[in-house]
Amino acid sequence: MFDGDRLDRRDPALIGKVLPALQWLNRSYVKLRVSGLQHLGPAPALYVANHNGGIMGPDLFCTLGTLWERLGVDAPLFPLAHDFAMRQFAPLGLVLQRFGAIRACPDNARRVLTQGGQALVYPGGDLDAYRHSRLRDQVVLGERTGFVRIAQEVGVPIIPIVVHGAHRSAYIFSEGEGIARRLGLMRWARVSRFPLALALPWGLALGPWLPYLPLPFPIQLRVLPPILVPRGQDPVVARDQVRSSMQATLDELAQTSRGKND
Repeated sequence: MFDGDRLDRRDPALIGKVLPALQWLNRSYVKLRVSGLQHLGPAPALYVANHNGGIMGPDLFCTLGTLWERLGVDAPLFPLAHDFAMRQFAPLGLVLQRFGAIRACPDNARRVLTQGGQALVYPGGDLDAYRHSRLRDQVVLGERTGFVRIAQEVGVPIIPIVVHGAHRSAYIFSEGEGIARRLGLMRWARVSRFPLALALPWGLALGPWLPYLPLPFPIQLRVLPPILVPRGQDPVVARDQVRSSMQATLDELAQTSRGKND
């Protein structure tokens, strides 16, 4: 029976077989440029990344490919995945589990970190992934502080990862907040957006779960220095510190990209 909370389904051999193809796509299709790798290591850590382009946004593939390449496929790295995959669409969840994915919740992040592993989280969730294309150079974390509280409790650093360029993989012209509300998506799917986008191969891509072909725009990824949050610090203040650090980096990467295109 499928259980999206299990930590023992990760398959390093499968990851090792897939990684060369992922590396080729990252380097040849989206021309990924990576910096800050010196901040990655084997110690327990909570990786906090910005999210771009929804279910087929290439940021996830770029981030996981970079982490697997740097840390090794045997590293106990667990991406925390949305309920849609890990609770409501078991066939997809079964596949993702073999790549280390587990259901996104505080208890699972805590279990990974206390057992010496590393967790990858996207605190902005659908707010970040499905933001309007005019907001493509903004980091949207919303009001969530759970990732900060977990890092404080377990005593592990937060390592921000910032990706620029992936949000151009489709053109989101409406976040569809009203549609999501009328469909009650938050109640049964934990999604507050129903994005409307222009994307290949459909032309018009409707909703948060329709896969699409990402456009081959160049992508930059930067790993930032670890942030250790003291136990007594206000989680809201710490969250804003993380977001500000990520936003400053995204601004710099966006400026670099514009400079290359001028």
